[in-house]
Amino acid sequence: RKKWSKGKVKDKAQHAVVLEKQTAERLNKDVQSYRLITVATLVDRLKINGSLARQALADLEEKGQIKKVVGHSKMNIYS
Repeated sequence: RKKWSKGKVKDKAQHAVVLEKQTAERLNKDVQSYRLITVATLVDRLKINGSLARQALADLEEKGQIKKVVGHSKMNIYS
């Protein structure tokens, strides 16, 4: 009888919960160069948490720096 292997344990991500000035500047500068912008891409590249990324994207859309391509309840895609 095969024993269950011990699953790999993933470390908890220590992402920022508050948008610091440095991160905000990087966000404003880099976002224009991304071809596809989603919450996941921001979380991955800027090391911020998901709710912060959602808020930042909504903010950028309001300012007119990015535009929404697809939007539904689960995911918004910008470019």
